[in-house]
Amino acid sequence: MELLDKTINSYLDVWLGPRDPRVKGWLLLENYTPTFIFSALYLLIVWLGPKYMRNKQPFSCRGILVIYNLGLTLLSLYMFYELVTGVWEGGYNFFCQDTHSGGEADMKIIRVLWWYYFSKLIEFMDTFFFILRKNNHQITVLHVYHHATMLNIWWFVMNWVPCGHSYFGATLNSFIHVLMYSYYGLSAVPAMRPYLWWKKYITQGQLTQFVLTIFQTSCGVVWPCAFPQGWLYFQISYMISLIILFTNFYIQTYNKKASSRRKEYQNGSTATVNGYTNSFSSLENNVKQRKQRKD
Repeated sequence: MELLDKTINSYLDVWLGPRDPRVKGWLLLENYTPTFIFSALYLLIVWLGPKYMRNKQPFSCRGILVIYNLGLTLLSLYMFYELVTGVWEGGYNFFCQDTHSGGEADMKIIRVLWWYYFSKLIEFMDTFFFILRKNNHQITVLHVYHHATMLNIWWFVMNWVPCGHSYFGATLNSFIHVLMYSYYGLSAVPAMRPYLWWKKYITQGQLTQFVLTIFQTSCGVVWPCAFPQGWLYFQISYMISLIILFTNFYIQTYNKKASSRRKEYQNGSTATVNGYTNSFSSLENNVKQRKQRKD
């Protein structure tokens, strides 16, 4: 394993240049092998997990889901706050910020972004809960692509550009995750589900996040500073891939469903008519029963 780590490190150093010495020796950052192994295991579980659960009863996981989502909500809130205050303290330039001009604020950003990188490992649990609950329809190409790539991308970010212009996307994503994981945490409690209305807007917020990140990253290309240009071009490309996948998800999830409901309503389909009839009949019966009890 040590020989493998040295070989990989030597290739990466030749390809990407010297690493940032400020993260030398940090947990999981010294060698790429652990991050790669975690990602490979994740993909293996995604493939084998549904097969293992095929003939088994789904697990509820309700209690642990509340705790898990609450924990990630608080972690995301902490990261968002620390990133915003760190950027303010370092006087970061929105248009382009290099990795060595923020003073002590740079180290604050680096420490928070390590937690951001580590949170991508924790978030593998999102998929594992889908598998345990047999919600396999939620394990989409978008879901797996996003989870599997983020941990790997941020390993490289943390080793070569762990602060400076890297802060922006992580800050927006942390804010979106506050909304997202609070939603999922509350939705694990059945009594709260009727009051949760912002799921659709989470996806809209994610798409807005990607567009804003492309804009801010493009500023670093147009008005360059000492931040490496290659990382900026890569981030723009990755954001474009997410916009394509998330837009497709949004259309499939919301626009087509809304269109389908409108058609069913206009055509007076049996399922829709019966659905409303049964609902109102049930309501009328309940009212009659209450009246009879009062009499």
